[in-house]
Amino acid sequence: MNSSCLRVGVSALAIAVLTGAAFAQAPKKPAAPAAKPAAAPAAPAPAPAPVAAPAPGTQPAAGAQPQGPVRVELKPSQTEWTKVCGDDPQAGKKICYTTRDFGQSPDQPPVLAVAVYDVAGDPTKIVRLLLPPGLLLRAGFRFNVDKGAATDGTFEICFPNGCFAEARVTAPTIDAIKKGQVINVAVRNQFNNEVTFGLPVEGFGKAFDGAPVDPKVLEAKQKELQEQMQKQAEDERKKLESQGGAAAPAPAPAPAK
Repeated sequence: MNSSCLRVGVSALAIAVLTGAAFAQAPKKPAAPAAKPAAAPAAPAPAPAPVAAPAPGTQPAAGAQPQGPVRVELKPSQTEWTKVCGDDPQAGKKICYTTRDFGQSPDQPPVLAVAVYDVAGDPTKIVRLLLPPGLLLRAGFRFNVDKGAATDGTFEICFPNGCFAEARVTAPTIDAIKKGQVINVAVRNQFNNEVTFGLPVEGFGKAFDGAPVDPKVLEAKQKELQEQMQKQAEDERKKLESQGGAAAPAPAPAPAK
């Protein structure tokens, strides 16, 4: 298991949200993970209702200060949660993680990915997130389930396409996720405004307690998803060209395993 398991495609909207540009005054809205065998992020309490926002990609008026907080409701990029298991040679233990990607809509590149790690024999679980770049790292992040108490998490490492953050949790938190409706993940953007991502968790419990997916099946699904994204980008490029607009860039290829 490695970083290729946690895919994230940061869309223009995601970047705008995190930099505060598209949501300077915004109304409601905001891979599998790297197989680092035992690390996970946390999520925040629900953010207040956001103010109205300009169209994605627009810049705030000169002299205007971006306002917050902002809430972004994300949707699953995959039809279901995926559970993957493997043996960690160093720890000599079996490690499983249950993961899902989320985006603005199912046909858009993922904006955020979450995975919950379960190390055999370890009562502590790890919630790991792959978040878009452009955040204040020192502030860390918070997450909670529905209206429950918040758990703090920290950023671990960043790459050009996103940052890994994680939090250690115990059985009560896992049970809350299984029974809950939404995980609220709160971070701060470069203007120190709070951005809260809402992630629906329906189906998590069934996947977490169920059998893992066959690695070959997982690889096939990832390949199919990548091909779909490339086709969508190509269709969009042709559409823009036919309208005399600039071609849309193709999505970055998935990280090598």
